[in-house]
This record gives sequence, structure tokens and C-alpha cells, in this order.
Amino acid sequence: MKLVHTIEELRDTLRPFNSPALVPTMGNLHAGHLDLVRAAKPLGDVTVASIFVNRLQFAPHEDFDTYPRTLQADCDKLTAEGCDVVFAPSEKELYPEPQGFKVQPPADLADILEGHFRPGFFTGVCTVVMKLFQCVLTQAKGPRYALFGQKDYQQQMVIRRMVQQFALPVNIVSVPTQRAADGLALSSRNGYLSETERTEAVQLSLALRALGRDAMAAADGLVRHLPNLEERAMQGLAARGWQPDYLTVRRRADLQVPQAGDPLVVLGAARLGKTRLIDNFEI
Repeated sequence: MKLVHTIEELRDTLRPFNSPALVPTMGNLHAGHLDLVRAAKPLGDVTVASIFVNRLQFAPHEDFDTYPRTLQADCDKLTAEGCDVVFAPSEKELYPEPQGFKVQPPADLADILEGHFRPGFFTGVCTVVMKLFQCVLTQAKGPRYALFGQKDYQQQMVIRRMVQQFALPVNIVSVPTQRAADGLALSSRNGYLSETERTEAVQLSLALRALGRDAMAAADGLVRHLPNLEERAMQGLAARGWQPDYLTVRRRADLQVPQAGDPLVVLGAARLGKTRLIDNFEI
């Protein structure tokens, strides 16, 4: 495996290859990230993982400064999985000057749910992903792939729409969420949890599954009953000491409020102590 830190060295390294498969990460890798690498390897002729903690997607009060930077451990894990190239640029390398040009996703998708509670988050995500695509994929001659985990359901939907509207020659591949034995979705931020919080954390996924069952039971009356079902799910978590941002049922196509017969996804975000967790299930 080759570790590169500059865009020039990355492009030199990738020049002999025709079909790269990119796994964008912020590092502090867990089994879910490694599953993305395993899924990437059969797709292209070179597998690239990027490791970059992107300041643009963090609000001032969020954990940019304390987000774990574990490059050596990450590289050891990626080497064991057979990743070919790790691109780990410095902030100065990827943003040599203040990033005045940014990708602004449409409000109907980016200002709801995560975007409502984290204003500007998806602008930061789209901007860095667009830049990573330019660094890793532009000189390829064959199919290009980028892999994202389904845990970040809204994020991958935003990125798919960005790729579509900019006519980018990139195949977006969605990989199912990896979970711990008790059902907790794997996340780099799980490491912030205390032992007691870690035991409690699975309640988010349990609450979402229960909300999904209630939504399916409502059937043709879903539209009428949904606000009450969501409020009850929120109150249930709050009673356990959580601070829920949203637990909601949306239609898969665009994350808008569903109508009868729409394929559905249930999504949630809630803070347990100082740690904010997200999860989702298609139902």
C-alpha cells in the first residue's frame, strides 16, 4: 500500500490505472469503513481510501478540533484489507487558500433533517467530495467508483444528486450499514461513549425499528397518524435521557413526508450525553 499526501503525487501514482474505486473517509476507521474497502476492491483496478477531516462540514460548536486523528492505525487497517493507495492530504494541500467556491446543494434535500440541525453541513460535504473526485477520478479512462455507507442515508442521497446534476462520470455505490452485535450502527463517534452510554446507545436503533413497525401498522392511515407516532418515539428516547433531534418516517425517493404506498425509510438523530448518533432503516 502506498501513502501519499499531495495531489501531484496522488495523480502520478494513479496514472497507470484506468478504473479507480474511491472510499472517502475522515479516518478513525472502524469495521464499517473496512467493509467499504472490501466492497471497492472488485470494482476497479486500484482502490483508494482518502483520509481527511474536513473543516467545512463542522459547525463552530462541533468536534472538529477533537475528532480523532489516527493515521498510522488507519493505514495498518487499510494495508490488512489490501487497499492500494491512501490519500491523506493536509488541510493546506486540499485547501491552499480559503475555499470561496463551494457546492451548494438544493434546499429541498439539504436543508431538512441533518441539514436543518447542522446548517451548512451538506455544503461542506459536497464541496470536499467534489474536490476528492477531482483529485482521484478525473484522469481515469474507465469506469470510476465512489463508495459510501448507508448509515449516512441523506448524505449519499445528496451526493447522488450532485453527481447526476453535474453529469459527473462517477458510479456511486451504496454499502449497507455495519452494526455491532447488539445492533448499534458502527460510527467513529461511538468512541466518545462511556461504557454506560455504549450500553444505552442501541436504544436509538430499537426506537427507529419500533417507529417503523408502527408506521407499517398504520397502513393507509399513515399520513394522518405519522406526527403522533414520531412524537411518541421522540418522547420515549427523551424519557431515557436522550436529546433527540428527529425520529421520522420519510419516503425513500426524496426524504419528503410520505404518502400512502410510498417506499419508506425511518431515520433518526439524537444526542446521548455529548455524543450525537444517527441511524436509519428502510422499511
